[in-house]
Amino acid sequence: MKTPLNNKITIDIVSDVVCPWCYVGKRRLEAALDQLGNPKDIEIAWHPFQLDPTIPAEGMDRQKYFIKKFGDEGRIRQMFDHLKQVGAEDGINFQLDDIPDTINTLPLHKLLHIAGKEGFQPAAEEILFKAYFTDTKDLKDAKVLADLFAPYGWDEKKIKEIMADDDIGYAVQQEITHYQQMGVSGVPFFIINNKYGISGAQPAEVFVQAITQVREEAV
Repeated sequence: MKTPLNNKITIDIVSDVVCPWCYVGKRRLEAALDQLGNPKDIEIAWHPFQLDPTIPAEGMDRQKYFIKKFGDEGRIRQMFDHLKQVGAEDGINFQLDDIPDTINTLPLHKLLHIAGKEGFQPAAEEILFKAYFTDTKDLKDAKVLADLFAPYGWDEKKIKEIMADDDIGYAVQQEITHYQQMGVSGVPFFIINNKYGISGAQPAEVFVQAITQVREEAV
């Protein structure tokens, strides 16, 4: 028997594909749901965000981009080492040194938008996170993306059509603007039942407490 719609708990996740902490946050939310017995009354929806929309379509050398953004290599090394340690604790094998380019993620958000309409958005998020951060694939390449999405019947032609579609891009941009106007300025950001906001990749226990509180308030 399905839980009545008004008893559902919704979790909206605002995220960017090239945000390592978004990947960590995904893993920690999954751990929280596992602790809760993977309840059927929870619905998850992903929403787009761009950490840097000014990156050109051809991408930028990742090392040069990071030096420009964060300064010296020592600070970057410290950040990478910390992320690798955190990732290992949450089951993510970050290969940060092997990622060649920093990319503009708007085309990827277009793919995720359509994946949402076709019913496999959460799986698509995982596919892109893993491809970028652990398999260090070139996510600007339509052939690479077609290989990743092949299990869902997508080919290179479909990938290119989606990525070139300005109407899809407009819909994505409108959604990004919506969450920015709500006050989301960094990701990951989790919104539970349109009421409670959780900023950052918080420990699983934080998600457990928040979900439990929301469920108790609904009784």
